[in-house]
Amino acid sequence: MANEKILIVDDDINICELLRLYLDKEGYVTKIANDGATAIDLFRTENPDLTLLDIMLPKLDGWQVCREIRKFSDRPIIMLTAKGETFDKVLGLELGADDYVTKPFDNKEVIARIKAVLRRTNNSSASAEKPKLVNFDKLSINLDNYEMRVDGVRVDTPPKELELIFYLASNPNRAFTRDELLDKVWGFDYYSNDSRTVDVHVKRLREKIEGVSDKWELKTVWGIGYKFETKD
Repeated sequence: MANEKILIVDDDINICELLRLYLDKEGYVTKIANDGATAIDLFRTENPDLTLLDIMLPKLDGWQVCREIRKFSDRPIIMLTAKGETFDKVLGLELGADDYVTKPFDNKEVIARIKAVLRRTNNSSASAEKPKLVNFDKLSINLDNYEMRVDGVRVDTPPKELELIFYLASNPNRAFTRDELLDKVWGFDYYSNDSRTVDVHVKRLREKIEGVSDKWELKTVWGIGYKFETKD
């Protein structure tokens, strides 16, 4: 049985109860909040392993909730987007969400994505003895404390962005397809149109690190994907 605690945040009581039913069957412990303010309070008291977070909420919307949670926790968040709007997905990812599911959703897909995100998180904890620090000229990425420093200055970086640049920098000069990065960093076999997820994170990373050093570059490999290229 799973035993992990899941916080369900949605103002639609029927959706909450449906998700609770499926998650309970999978062995998860569930908590429910029907508005944004309650969600933040419950998160602080319950410290859930993962949060399913709707966008359209009373009091505080899902974006505000995600932003507040990211101020004090890196626990994974999966956004529930109403219509699959690209803007909603991109904004959620930029605020630090780990994944998103479009309504109306298939319950099996939700369960699969929850398991994938939690598996990645648990595997990360289990492999704590492995090196989690990479250093290049004017760039340091540390997964022990989830910190990135650029030219000696700590730069606020959402967890998934940090994991992406860490993975690329840990495999310098190797080109990865978007699907490979989704599998390795997100730990889930995404649908092909979800490759936009990688592009969004690379764009945000470039805003933080591009042009900092002439000894490395987060480079687009046309027709393939991306790589962290080092230079002599």
